[in-house]
Amino acid sequence: MRLLHTMLRVGNLDRSLKFYCDLLGMQLLRKKDYPGGEFTLAFVGYGDESDHTVLELTYNWGVDSYDLGDAYGHIALGVDDIYKTCEDIKAMGGQVVREPGPMKHGSTVIAFVQDPDGYKVELIQMGSSKGHSTSAATPQVVAQ
Repeated sequence: MRLLHTMLRVGNLDRSLKFYCDLLGMQLLRKKDYPGGEFTLAFVGYGDESDHTVLELTYNWGVDSYDLGDAYGHIALGVDDIYKTCEDIKAMGGQVVREPGPMKHGSTVIAFVQDPDGYKVELIQMGSSKGHSTSAATPQVVAQ
């Protein structure tokens, strides 16, 4: 058994693709319109669906927002340099809602960003961030 994907309903597919692909470095793996059901699916991730867990972005035609409720928490991505990643996200217009730093009651360095629909994405520092490297930090999925 393997975790295949997580589905998020989005109110504007182009805006969400810009966030996940341009800001978080994912690739658009496939996209298909379903006219009979009036929805579009787009799958994004850091590698092929055959061996990576991906996100399914679902756009229901004509629905521009959703009540996220209080049950959903977040997805988590591991990054090589959390400080640089957050700087890059802000420079590209993304919203960092919790700046990088140690988690409460622990030492793991985390940050949170928010996608255009309000979904939270936790960034987790993988390895050491000594000197806050200036190399590009491409997020990687923490769990597959």
